Amino acid sequence: MKKRIISIFFVLLLLLSLVGCQEEERKNGEYQIFYLNIDKTKIEPEEYDSSGATGEELIYELLDKLKSVPNDRKLRCTISESITVQGIKSNGAHLTVDFGASYYDLTVTEEVLVRAAIVRTLLQSSDYSLVAFTVDGEPLKSKSGTIVGSMNVDSFVENPGAQINTSKQVTLSLYFSNSDGTELVKESRVVHYSTNISLEKLVMEQLIEGPKSSKRLATVPATTKIITISLVEGVCYVNVDNSFQNQNQEIKEEVVLYSIVNSLTELQGVTKVQISINGDTSGKVRYTYDLSKMYEKNLDIIEESE
Repeated sequence: MKKRIISIFFVLLLLLSLVGCQEEERKNGEYQIFYLNIDKTKIEPEEYDSSGATGEELIYELLDKLKSVPNDRKLRCTISESITVQGIKSNGAHLTVDFGASYYDLTVTEEVLVRAAIVRTLLQSSDYSLVAFTVDGEPLKSKSGTIVGSMNVDSFVENPGAQINTSKQVTLSLYFSNSDGTELVKESRVVHYSTNISLEKLVMEQLIEGPKSSKRLATVPATTKIITISLVEGVCYVNVDNSFQNQNQEIKEEVVLYSIVNSLTELQGVTKVQISINGDTSGKVRYTYDLSKMYEKNLDIIEESE
């Protein structure tokens, strides 16, 4: 009787083990395909059950899904028909995806979002931890001509959510215009914020809110809407709506520009800033400074004393 009980016990353990394995296999087939929203301002996931493939076969399957039309009509495919995937190569945990020359036709903001969507989708595969992009076999370069290099999921920061999770406190260094509109004045501000909002977005929100002191002028129009903010390899891409162009003309253009650049580069990990208006970088901040350029901190424009 005792032997029979022990036998039944081991059979149950075996069955539970098999069920567990099947459940794990089922979970391994569940993925999220990251698509662009219809306005090309952020990326959104859509659930997908894979065929159970692994390795390069799975990568090709996920790439095909990124080319397909999403079920949600508010989303659009990540890899459009104009972009050609010419092939992939793998070296251990390092994956390389090669695109045709048309990849460079993407706007700056769209390219960052496309890149983020592809990387976040492909790295759900347990076989790979890094992704590199090439174009016609050559390493992908940013608009400034620097090589983008290998990426992981932590290479991208994009936080469009507005719901409050938990709260944190941070001291921000913000730069506003002096009363003459000729130089910047630093303002330290203690802010309580939701943890699902990136610090980059928080800084922009505080600049839009304006200075606390009546001796300083707001540099960013209060009606400005933040469309999206992405941080990629030290470059903060700020995409705002065209309300940003309704600037106070009494404030110098460079003061407006470096109010944003200097405030954002105070954050750890941000070394350069590029601004776009509705995703477009073909224009200027106002009349002189090109949106297509990436700007670094400018200490010469900061007022020495109020």
